[in-house]
Amino acid sequence: MVIGNTNGKNFVTIGEHPVERRFKMFQQQVRKSTGRTIFGMAELIYHSVVRDVRKTHRNALVGLFMNMMQTIVFVITFYAMFELLGMRGNTIRGDFLLYIMSGIFLFMCHTKAVSAVVQSEGPASPMMQHAPMSTIIAISAAAISSLYLQLLSLFFVLFIYHVMFTPVVIDEPIGAMAMILVAWFSGVGVGTIFLALKPWAPDAVKVMTSIYSRASMIASGKMFVANTLPSSMLVLFDWNPLFHSIDQARGFIFLHYNPHFSSPTYPFYVAIGLVMLGMMGEFYTRKNASLSWGAGR
Repeated sequence: MVIGNTNGKNFVTIGEHPVERRFKMFQQQVRKSTGRTIFGMAELIYHSVVRDVRKTHRNALVGLFMNMMQTIVFVITFYAMFELLGMRGNTIRGDFLLYIMSGIFLFMCHTKAVSAVVQSEGPASPMMQHAPMSTIIAISAAAISSLYLQLLSLFFVLFIYHVMFTPVVIDEPIGAMAMILVAWFSGVGVGTIFLALKPWAPDAVKVMTSIYSRASMIASGKMFVANTLPSSMLVLFDWNPLFHSIDQARGFIFLHYNPHFSSPTYPFYVAIGLVMLGMMGEFYTRKNASLSWGAGR
């Protein structure tokens, strides 16, 4: 009997026939506890989040500044539009700029989450060849990185407005922050649906994502409140979870506004359903994924 090694595999030769054998007695089997597995996954998500944040710009501060400038440009544009069209009288009694920013902040959180999840690493990405990496981690990292950037931009813009112009007063800040998270979560759900479809029809998904972002500019309801809409107009926006999130957020922000035609739970339940459907589709896509899908992209 001769013991040898070929191509990194141990074998034992018995007579004329080599029999491959792995010496498991020399391999240490490490069983990870549930807590250790969760901690390892959280650490991997953290490093993936840092990588995703760095994608926008090599300098993190410059990337944050660019995101802030995009938000400020939106605020200035809508402020000028309200003034030119004479729509300022139809808004909520209170800080007019805070009214505009409340809609824009939630709109940005939602649409940025959609685009971040759609652009995350798919099942055919080279990153998926690394053993600890998975599409769940890639989706989580993309979603958390978008939320991180949007919350930093929100706090910096509000801080500058509070210090340089007028004190910012929010009636119920916890409820307002909850609606921001719900708007972000619903964006993650929509993005997950698009991500599951992306390997099958990448060009169509790119067009659909662009159409959805443009449609949300109007369908989100950030330019008006639900209480002022007639029932014939309300049905055009009532389907959109972002519309409910923005309207409820304004109810938490402003003392003199009590939303009657929107729900705080509807967007949350819709987001859960979208995430579940998206993950089911992503699981099916991952099982049928081919590396050749990403060859020409």
